[in-house]
Amino acid sequence: MSSSSLLPLISSFTSLPSTNINQAIKTQTNQAQRFRVSCNQTPDDHNDKKLILPEAQKLVMPNVDRRNLLVGLGGLYTATNLTTIPSALAAPITAPDITSICKDAGAGVNDKENAIRSLKCCPPSLGKTIKDFVFPNDKKVRMRWPAHVGTKEQVDKYRAAIQAMRDLPDDHPHSFVSQAKIHCAYCNGGYTQVDSGFGDKDIQIHNSWLFFPFHRWYLYFYERILGKLINDPDFALPFWKWDEPAGMPIPEMFVPETIDGKPNSLYDVYRNADHIKDRIVDLDYYGEDKNIPDKQQVLCNLSTVYRDLVRNGGDTLSFFGGVYVAGDDPVENGAKSVGSVEAGSHTSVHLWVGDKQQPSTPNREDMGNFYSAGYDPAFYIHHSNVDRMWKLWKDLPLPGHVEPTESDWLNASYVFYDENEDLVRVYNKDSVSLDKLKYNYIENSKEVFPWRNSRPAKRNKNLQTATTSEVKKVDQIKFPVKLDKILKVSVKRPAVNRSDEEKATANEVLAIKGIRYDSGKFVKFDVFVNDKLKDGVFTTPCDPEYAGGFAQIPHGAMKNMFMGSSARFGLTELLVDTNTDGDEYATVTLVPRTGCEDLTVGNIEIILVPVAAV
Repeated sequence: MSSSSLLPLISSFTSLPSTNINQAIKTQTNQAQRFRVSCNQTPDDHNDKKLILPEAQKLVMPNVDRRNLLVGLGGLYTATNLTTIPSALAAPITAPDITSICKDAGAGVNDKENAIRSLKCCPPSLGKTIKDFVFPNDKKVRMRWPAHVGTKEQVDKYRAAIQAMRDLPDDHPHSFVSQAKIHCAYCNGGYTQVDSGFGDKDIQIHNSWLFFPFHRWYLYFYERILGKLINDPDFALPFWKWDEPAGMPIPEMFVPETIDGKPNSLYDVYRNADHIKDRIVDLDYYGEDKNIPDKQQVLCNLSTVYRDLVRNGGDTLSFFGGVYVAGDDPVENGAKSVGSVEAGSHTSVHLWVGDKQQPSTPNREDMGNFYSAGYDPAFYIHHSNVDRMWKLWKDLPLPGHVEPTESDWLNASYVFYDENEDLVRVYNKDSVSLDKLKYNYIENSKEVFPWRNSRPAKRNKNLQTATTSEVKKVDQIKFPVKLDKILKVSVKRPAVNRSDEEKATANEVLAIKGIRYDSGKFVKFDVFVNDKLKDGVFTTPCDPEYAGGFAQIPHGAMKNMFMGSSARFGLTELLVDTNTDGDEYATVTLVPRTGCEDLTVGNIEIILVPVAAV
């Protein structure tokens, strides 16, 4: 089956012309540039858990780059074959004993003095040793349900389970506070890579290929703990189905402060009040409301999901995020790239739900900062749907939609308290099969996912014009470049007019490398490619010229702590849809949205990325 037959070219919302949004989301025009913008096989379960011992790791000096060390090994390895052994002296990220080796987590919390939630995110110690994970032998599969159509019984059970968790003492490993702190500890500098011999380097599970598996394990245990608290072995979490029009508003059960005169256990006071009632979530949110009609917001949201799962998630690392192994510093590892869902819809929902930055919420608590996100019950239904995105992506019969096969990913591990209050070590390799984990998602078997039909409509040639202004080529620009204003650059493509067969084996990808930004800020910039629209026609995030955005929630150690990352955007479809597949150069436009005053870009290039067959 071809991808074109699976994913139709024209949006099912063609009755909503995207160009009608022009005035609602138009940004300041850069007159000089005339740019207009608005708005493979899974390994055996436990046959490969032999990790490099910390003592062996310490024999390799932590501050010496592994590849430099290899070059110096008396000719044992040569520069030409280093690319074939990327993990020769690497090791997977390994979480330590979370109860004995843990420190206060303050990374990304600019205003620590006035932080609403605690920065002491270490879990309680029960004096237990770590066990290896064993797959459950449950007789039934837990079926996660769409939050917007939950039955009264499902909603009541969910509220009761969260209330039971809230009623536990804070120092209990199953308490609401302890569960919220898990995210803080793993995301805001609570643990280091000491078990791999790099005690001076923090573990950060965002902005890399750890993002999806860590959060899957987090929710796996969270769900089973809730079920045990209400003695329901079949208990399943809801998921916020923001990829379907009816499910895009925040679910109603999270809205009221009280239910029948009692506190609603799903309520959180630290949410953006403007977005709670009768508002459609904005999956491309960057801190400002676009104030567009709901039908048009729905169209843009569906296009965003399509980009996240298909256009920008066309190969393993583009979807999961870049390689991150022991010895890598989350701050300085500029080779990383953020996965398509994480940088797209995931981050937008976090910011959209979180409260505005104001004296009462100086760090955008709760959902707007990683350290506090777990205190909002909406975090878990949001990430339940993010986890579902992994399943939907994998279920698409498209080339490249396979999990990483590198041992550094397969053997990366984390430690959690399970439903029995035991410390358990889990591995990425054991997270790939929902059948073995005994949970799944309720889907309507007759449903055609609306985002599947939401590839942006092909650009009408009559609305396009030849480029009249001179755009500098990449080699004419001195990088790094500060993105304090719109940047437009011409980038040479590796090939033009590739055949369908060639496109099936390699994706054309725009790589924006060496992005350095202040990790204490929320940052967001958008990327447009081959905008050739006539005056008066404005490009929006619903249109084919929109490649996607780069967004980051605060997670650095302090203000002005600069972090490095990269971003990748799929061009194979975009170039066809913008009638530019035959152009030798592509015009790339970066549009700063927020927090980009000090953000710099190190390089921009277009590459061909081979994809693995399904």
